[in-house]
Amino acid sequence: MTDSTLKLGDKDYPVRKGSVGPEVVDIRKFYAQSGMFTYDPGFTSTASCESGLTYIDGDAGVLLHRGYPIDQLAEQSSFMEVAYLLLNHELPSKDELDKFSYTISRHTMLHEQLAQFYRGFRRDAHPMAIMCGVVGALSAFYHDSTDITDPQQRMIASHRLIAKMPTIAAMAYKYSVGQPFLYPDNSLSYTGNFLRMTFGVPAEEYVVDPVVEAAMDKIFILHADHEQNASTSTVRLAGSSGANPFACIAAGIACLWGPAHGGANEAALNMLREIGRPERIPEYIARAKNKDDPFRLMGFGHRVYKNFDPRAKVLSKAASDVLDSLGINDPVLDTARELERIALSDPYFIDKKLYPNVDFYSGVILSAIGFPTTMFTVLFALARTVGWVAQWNEMISDPDQKIGRPRQLYTGPTQRDYVPVSQR
Repeated sequence: MTDSTLKLGDKDYPVRKGSVGPEVVDIRKFYAQSGMFTYDPGFTSTASCESGLTYIDGDAGVLLHRGYPIDQLAEQSSFMEVAYLLLNHELPSKDELDKFSYTISRHTMLHEQLAQFYRGFRRDAHPMAIMCGVVGALSAFYHDSTDITDPQQRMIASHRLIAKMPTIAAMAYKYSVGQPFLYPDNSLSYTGNFLRMTFGVPAEEYVVDPVVEAAMDKIFILHADHEQNASTSTVRLAGSSGANPFACIAAGIACLWGPAHGGANEAALNMLREIGRPERIPEYIARAKNKDDPFRLMGFGHRVYKNFDPRAKVLSKAASDVLDSLGINDPVLDTARELERIALSDPYFIDKKLYPNVDFYSGVILSAIGFPTTMFTVLFALARTVGWVAQWNEMISDPDQKIGRPRQLYTGPTQRDYVPVSQR
């Protein structure tokens, strides 16, 4: 909606207002009218698209999916409900949820030849390297859902990606530890099926711990979507070229692999393990305040949230539930609790608004469940696939969407003439 204009030079540019959040200046004609570009490294002040999926107010610590607060979804909903919500705009009825869950369960199997594809990787390959390769390879097996101009094919591809990602992730783990792959058991929930494929073995019956399953489902919900972050923007940018959906999601996985994005929970857990026990916290707090010390508190602060990360509040309780259920007396959790208490009462952290984020507790939970740190980002990718495919569908359906083509401020040499090598 255009409510006003902003004058830049002698030209007026429309100001658009969303349903909530800051207004934006529509500068699509700025270059044509002024001969200049805008300069915004990291696109931190640039809206690259119009979206109705996710809204974040970092100052207030608010995260909404289709208008629903993330804490309400995490505490009262299921991952399948959130997946339906992101894809279909509204929460499902009981019949709609049952039908959607059934549809997803019919796509959990992988083509049998993909098992051979896994064996082309070294046993010590990072699971994220396997994820990038296998997800990209899906386009070689499912040709009937790569026509992005067909809404039905787009939805089939979306269902396939959501359904197959747990199988792909579990197989990546099984391959790394030398255990046989387990086929999906579609009588289980989405999350329960994943846990069984990951930790079950053929010779024994695997019983899903309901507390672990609930915590894992919360982790999936909390990571389902997060507005136009780096990996989501990568999926949209790849999709803007007309690339098939499997290639687009593989691109998102590659971006997520970066330690500044998907690897933060691993870094937070490693930090807690380095601190070791609560009595050593003051030493590390002092180091964090020392500008000359390279040590940094991981799991505190967020690029977007300038308040308490709403997802961290949910996982704080889930961490206690999981460790209590598993009978784990982990000094890492004691260290995390005390570190959180001190940081939330220390003027240094309060002034800088360094509050615990979602990564602070997710690593503790995943480690307690039994996941190695190399799997942490894989689990992030599994959950975020729902958001990626929803964002991709939204982008493809947008008639105003163009191929992504950021501009630049060129600072290299001006034009110069070539000099033959013999004269240099």
